[in-house]
Amino acid sequence: MQNTDSTKYYVLYDGDCGFCNFWVQWILEKDEKDRFMFASLQSPFGQEFLKERGLETQDFNTLYLWKPQGFYLVKSKAVAEIAKILGGTYGFLARLNFLPVALTDVIYDKVAANRQKLATESCLLPTPEQRKKIIS
Repeated sequence: MQNTDSTKYYVLYDGDCGFCNFWVQWILEKDEKDRFMFASLQSPFGQEFLKERGLETQDFNTLYLWKPQGFYLVKSKAVAEIAKILGGTYGFLARLNFLPVALTDVIYDKVAANRQKLATESCLLPTPEQRKKIIS
């Protein structure tokens, strides 16, 4: 993919989901070391990411964490790695890696299936500095 920064981690999420947008805002606020970029799966960037990997382009129930020229992780593995990268008090979530992926992904899938019910009514708007980290 063009115009990517190999030093950044890219979080790809469902841009139409209030619950997902809440967590993107949360990561933006905690990303003190400026390590993350964000793109919705519905965006041209997100669609190109999915197509290049032969992934489903119309199912947006999965969170992806991508490190260009490195790896991409999905679902609970992506969540744990984001927590690890954020570090500090959030790093404890990364310790859940000892649990089987089958178990943590079942929990992830349950949350994903109910995310519309978990969504907040309000939408937090990113600051101008945070907007620079969102790829449209």
